[in-house]
Amino acid sequence: MWLKKEARVFLAPGPTDMRKAINGLSVIVEAQLGGELFSGDLFVFTNRARSIVKILYWDETGFCLWQKRLDKERFIWPATADEVAELDQRELGWLLSGLDIQQAHAKLRYEFCT
Repeated sequence: MWLKKEARVFLAPGPTDMRKAINGLSVIVEAQLGGELFSGDLFVFTNRARSIVKILYWDETGFCLWQKRLDKERFIWPATADEVAELDQRELGWLLSGLDIQQAHAKLRYEFCT
């Protein structure tokens, strides 16, 4: 994934239907998140089980959709489902590595699926 230094990261609140691809997620970005699709910003979505993350972004030549699926753990998603959360790129790395981005020192904490 190639990112611009100035790219912002936005987490979509609550679960998203992971059957959605670029077109469906683009509609969510514009209609619900109020984001600028062609800005190069990253829009991050998760499913109800928090086992899948999808990242949608524009890279100047087209849309990119990146996905990561965990087999046994869950991504630690912010508890607030009311509004879009903005992260920096370092915090996105923490999230994708299983760290809790809401902790001051970001300790590794996977939650195992039952």
